Amino acid sequence: MLNIAILSVNHQHAPVAIREKVAFAQSELAPAISSLLSTQEIKACVVFSTCNRSEIYVTYDAENIREVLTKFLASIHGIEYFSLLQYVSYFEGNEAIEHICNVAAGLDSLVLGEPQIFGQLKEAYQLSKDLGALDKILEKLFQHAFKTAKKVRTDTSIGSSPVSVAYCAVKLSEKIFTNLASQTVLLIGAGEMIELSAQHLSKRGVKDMIFANRTLEKAQSLAMKHEAQAITLKSLSENLHRADIVISSTAAPIPIIGKGLIETVLTHRKHQPMLLIDLAIPRDIEPEANQLEDVFLYTVDDLQQVADGHLEDRVKEKVVAQEIIRVQSLNFIGWLNNIPNEEVIKNYLRQANLLKDELLQIAIRKLESGSSPDLVVEELADKLTNKLLHKTFQNIKNSKSIKLDSTNISSETKKKYTDISN
Repeated sequence: MLNIAILSVNHQHAPVAIREKVAFAQSELAPAISSLLSTQEIKACVVFSTCNRSEIYVTYDAENIREVLTKFLASIHGIEYFSLLQYVSYFEGNEAIEHICNVAAGLDSLVLGEPQIFGQLKEAYQLSKDLGALDKILEKLFQHAFKTAKKVRTDTSIGSSPVSVAYCAVKLSEKIFTNLASQTVLLIGAGEMIELSAQHLSKRGVKDMIFANRTLEKAQSLAMKHEAQAITLKSLSENLHRADIVISSTAAPIPIIGKGLIETVLTHRKHQPMLLIDLAIPRDIEPEANQLEDVFLYTVDDLQQVADGHLEDRVKEKVVAQEIIRVQSLNFIGWLNNIPNEEVIKNYLRQANLLKDELLQIAIRKLESGSSPDLVVEELADKLTNKLLHKTFQNIKNSKSIKLDSTNISSETKKKYTDISN
């Protein structure tokens, strides 16, 4: 039977500087999956990458799968193997089953219970499915994780309050600017994180928003919902000085805002303070910008303190949620353990049908040659019964004729065996 393993580099053990090195851009996912499947030990795989984690889910047939996966992750991103090793978390078997459920339910997120992770994981699963990268076990594992996460959402209040990374970003903004409604906010990107940030800002009375994106159409789509302005990234340098708050979350492989640009902008703004919140992995804003006066630069990891302020009630619900996951995972393990039995049954049915067809052809030929139908049917039934039961009878006889080696088995054990046999 194939095994299940997960390799993870996540926010709990790896800082932003490491996570951005192992992050996969959307265009890199399919080649990575293809490369993994070309590895002899990998039977099926899903590659999952967000701002807080890069994870590889596999079924495999090897003893050193942790090393195989870590070397793959290091190699594909051009990182030295031993420098990455200290940041890697590894799960296999039962731990892997519970880990993916914790991820899907938002229990392993930076913001406990955040719901966005469910959709992100589903997209990663769907990509592997479209690429034919799933097998029976991995397909069933993800379906189990999605079903369990939904049960956690239904049976607990882990996701009842609006705490998310975007929510925390806006709460952080309120700590810096007491009157948030009077600030101009520049939102860079067009994904779910930016859309959620805009919704939270609107609820707090922010009217002056600017949406920036690589394609103007996507920026305009968001801007229309909030009666805001839309610009392209090309015109970012011409508009950045207008923003008191910048929230950025793009999929750019390198920073789109450098320290030099911020210096220029600060001069234009006559050094009025700027809050920069970088929610992207890899980062959108050069970390050196934090060295400048009048600049408050925060990354996604800095939101942990804000998230912890809303943690007490969620921690109680997490205990209940993890018990749900534990119970549900036992059902999946039961299914997994039954796979060998299913294969035995399939093989037995296949052999029985082959035997039936063989004997039936013999019977038909005898009928065609003029043999008595009653005798042919009786002979067919006898042969079919004897051949189907032959293997079973042989196994019973073999179990009765087991010889005990007195040099290896104690007298007490031999007595117990004899009593059972009799």
